[in-house]
Amino acid sequence: MEDTERQVKEALLKLPLLKSEIAKVIVGQEQAINQLLVAFLAGGHALLEGVPGLAKTLLVKTLSEATFLDFRRIQFTPDLMPSDIIGTEVLEEDHASGKRFFKFNKGPLFSNIVLADEINRTPPKTQAALLEAMQEYAVSYAGNTYPLPKPFFILATQNPIEQGGTYPLPEAQLDRFLLLIKMGYPEEAHEIQILTQTTGEKRPPVASVLKGEEIQALQDACRKVFIGEQLVSWVARMVRATRPDTSSLAVVKEQVRWGAGPRAGQALIVCAKAHALLEGRFAVSEADIKAVAPAVLRHRVLLSFRAEAEGFTTDKLVQELIQSISI
Repeated sequence: MEDTERQVKEALLKLPLLKSEIAKVIVGQEQAINQLLVAFLAGGHALLEGVPGLAKTLLVKTLSEATFLDFRRIQFTPDLMPSDIIGTEVLEEDHASGKRFFKFNKGPLFSNIVLADEINRTPPKTQAALLEAMQEYAVSYAGNTYPLPKPFFILATQNPIEQGGTYPLPEAQLDRFLLLIKMGYPEEAHEIQILTQTTGEKRPPVASVLKGEEIQALQDACRKVFIGEQLVSWVARMVRATRPDTSSLAVVKEQVRWGAGPRAGQALIVCAKAHALLEGRFAVSEADIKAVAPAVLRHRVLLSFRAEAEGFTTDKLVQELIQSISI
């Protein structure tokens, strides 16, 4: 018990160093880095969305460099098959006995950090191959179940502006992502720093900070972070208020087609706990919930066609919920 507590304390001290190592390479995206680390501590998967050229792929790659974890990148393309991700059985022969047998060759999914790059460019059949892995942390093939290594994270990227040759993720798979992290354009000072840093001879070196067992210890500690009954009730009421058939808010009835399910409330609480832990606290505050609410809810609420036409966003809805529903 004392060894575990010591390991958690030591790992907590490394979190600021982990952030600073990532920030060496990823400039001007502090919120995205924080949200990615929240997903990391909470033990969930994250979807990164932003226009091309905002270093989405580089962010994930840098995170893997700053940890002692196996990393694989899968470039999603229209011709990618499920077996290209999961793996496949091959017929082999025992040279001693001459007997033939099938052996399962594991695919790139069997890594600690899996980058699903441009996930919306592959057909639904291949996208669905990730569902079991994301939920069960295991892969089934030919009647056998193969556990995935721990810790295990799927970090996916997608571009919001591409239409041709893309396949929007179904709601069932979107809901498997703990967070939808939006990356925006950097400020002018940060952009100048990026241009200076990326056009020179040297790239800032990234040191590995956290080990796999330390990350798992932090994930266990995250679940033990305290949250009061009043805040749990507030989360439940906010999630329930996103559903048009039961909500008392006019903006929801007018702008929302489909509200968030119970998994959204679970995600809100565990992400708020991770946010508190990231700041070195062992109790959730109102600010923690407000900080993670947009990234948790923005992909779990389906807006009406009218809302989309008027430029109303789920982020605006989240702010309405926070202001309208008191603790």
